[in-house]
Amino acid sequence: MRNIRQEPRLLGAARTTGVALISSISAARWLLLLVIVAGIYFFHGFVVPVLAALVIATASWPLFCRLRRALNGQRTLAAAIAILLILAFIIVPIMFAVTYAFQEVREWIGWAVATNKTGAPVPDWIRALPVVGEWVANRWTQLLDHPGAIGEVTQIISGANIGNIYRVALAAGGAAFHLLLTMLFMLIALFFIYRDGESFLSQVDSIGERILPMRWERISRIVPATISSTVTGMTLIAIGEGIVLGIAYWIAGVPSAVTLGVLTGLMALFPGGAPLAFTLVSIYLVASGSAVAGIALFLWGSIELFIVDKTLRPKLVGGPIKLPFLPTFFGLIGGVKTMGFLGLFIGPVLMALLVAIWREWVREVEMTEEAPVIQKTAEKTAAE
Repeated sequence: MRNIRQEPRLLGAARTTGVALISSISAARWLLLLVIVAGIYFFHGFVVPVLAALVIATASWPLFCRLRRALNGQRTLAAAIAILLILAFIIVPIMFAVTYAFQEVREWIGWAVATNKTGAPVPDWIRALPVVGEWVANRWTQLLDHPGAIGEVTQIISGANIGNIYRVALAAGGAAFHLLLTMLFMLIALFFIYRDGESFLSQVDSIGERILPMRWERISRIVPATISSTVTGMTLIAIGEGIVLGIAYWIAGVPSAVTLGVLTGLMALFPGGAPLAFTLVSIYLVASGSAVAGIALFLWGSIELFIVDKTLRPKLVGGPIKLPFLPTFFGLIGGVKTMGFLGLFIGPVLMALLVAIWREWVREVEMTEEAPVIQKTAEKTAAE
């Protein structure tokens, strides 16, 4: 027989048979938990762009399906064209906004040059402001009501606070770069969701049926319906309030009514944004001497907002769950507070899921309580 050379072992000789210190099932569970924790740690920065991509894909999925059918089922080509359309939908409004902002900045620069030559007297509507009017007027006189005022203010800001300006500029540049990266990741994730969304959804359904048998189909279908209705509802409400209040601004004689209408529509996406917008405009009208127009605008905005919040918003936001006003409000506020703009759509979805699970539990409790009654009734009928 050939002699087998025994290698030295640091921990002693190994046994041919024995019992594992940790069972294979426990080891697999701990390994799975470790992988999940590591994945959350390394990839938590991608959660926001992926969630944004899921929201956009869910809301636009019917349109994407039409595009794919028009291209004879070519998923990759359809996904690429859909991304290009979304880019156009994002870039074109941004270009219009940048062009308009450039024109506004040019007008402000012209006003600053003229003010720097002659000074700017205090407007009458600032003096008419309640409580703070006199204080603001005094500060205006000290800073702007003499020739060379703009140059002095600029020198004070650029000289004494140059460090703060530099830090603000760096922070703004970093925020813009982060936003650009987020949009890039979102578009990449959106492309693959469009291309492989159906196969991934079938895999999720298979796993979901193992976790929640007989319930997964009812609960899981709430998510896309709620996202679609929330995106559509919030967009329609924002556009409607921007148009209605913009026309009201124009009738009331507010300068730049179109700009204020667009800003009001954007602010209407956030809870409390539209009331803040038309309240500030109403205060401006009252302070500038148009008290009747200001009061009428405030009353009209309050009535319109009451109708929207009590009737349209609960019907449009919430999907098949038909969320009442209070859960819808909490979902919007909690979502914005936690996730910012994206929370406008994620918050109502989570609230809809909670309401759906609650109603599922209530339904099971009612069925459990009704079962003995039905059985006794059946037994009594059979005995008779």
